[in-house]
Amino acid sequence: MISAEEGEVELRATDMELGIRVTTQATVERPGTVVLPGRLLVDVVRSLPKDAVTLEYRASDEDVEVVAGSAQFRLRILPATDFPKLPEPSGGNSMRVPATAFVETIERVARSASRDETRPHLTGVLVSASGRDLRMVATDSYRLSVKETTLEKDVEGSLEANVPARTLQELSRVAAADAGGEIEIWALENQVVFKTGRAILSSRLVEGRFPNYRQLLPESYEHELRIDRGELLDVVRRVGLLAQKNAPLRLAFTEGSLEVSAQTPDVGRSSESIPVPYKGEELQIGFNPDFLRDGLESAESDELTLKLISPLRPGLIESGTDGDFTYLVMPIRLNT
Repeated sequence: MISAEEGEVELRATDMELGIRVTTQATVERPGTVVLPGRLLVDVVRSLPKDAVTLEYRASDEDVEVVAGSAQFRLRILPATDFPKLPEPSGGNSMRVPATAFVETIERVARSASRDETRPHLTGVLVSASGRDLRMVATDSYRLSVKETTLEKDVEGSLEANVPARTLQELSRVAAADAGGEIEIWALENQVVFKTGRAILSSRLVEGRFPNYRQLLPESYEHELRIDRGELLDVVRRVGLLAQKNAPLRLAFTEGSLEVSAQTPDVGRSSESIPVPYKGEELQIGFNPDFLRDGLESAESDELTLKLISPLRPGLIESGTDGDFTYLVMPIRLNT
């Protein structure tokens, strides 16, 4: 939906779950509102030469003429009455958080959310904020990400909402253009609205109760190792190339050493060793290579703590000040 008023144009789009509206400056000769096919309009505009774009609604032909340079398109309009109404931010019942801190927290956890729509309660990110504390949690039942961020100043009010991961990832992309600004948040009955810069995103909240993630975290571990994150991540990326067709990544710990290996029948095998401060009985544990790599990439610190219990119990990655990022990953049973 394109709405033109004096000196300004607002564009709205929605897929019934996520909605977005953006305003931009324009020279408006005649105000009005039209609805055009969204994907087609995007493809047309992307193909245009880098020149000023003119859009003119032609009521007699029920189309919009799009002109840039010598390129000309005529797009048939859609009924404006069929366009869904987007939720409106309501008054002063909002919360403001720094955009940079909010986006960084999203990027650390969102990839752990489930993409399985048959378990909708796991497709979201549990967003909590009060005082100076911002926390986001995501899990697909095979891994769990928790990121706690301390804000520079207290936020007004409190928030706890299970927001679709896709919404937050879209917000992350939009807010990146407003670096250093703030994100204003309205929590409605079953919707959430975000405002950043000239963009407003609205989304339904995820239905169903988010799991009690604290119960998933073991109380103690047999081994705690301080490891160079970059070195381990490079090894996991290299060796993981041979972990195909659902083959696990095998981590074999011996006194002072870690060997990472992978083997896929009819493809090949790979292995690489790095020194680690491991002591005690030998331990072999298997992980999904993508999940382990995601956890190491999300840690984003020079060093991390790797915590292990046994080959059949989850492993834990911690990083940041006082372990403000936690990544739990379930093991894969290894064939001897």
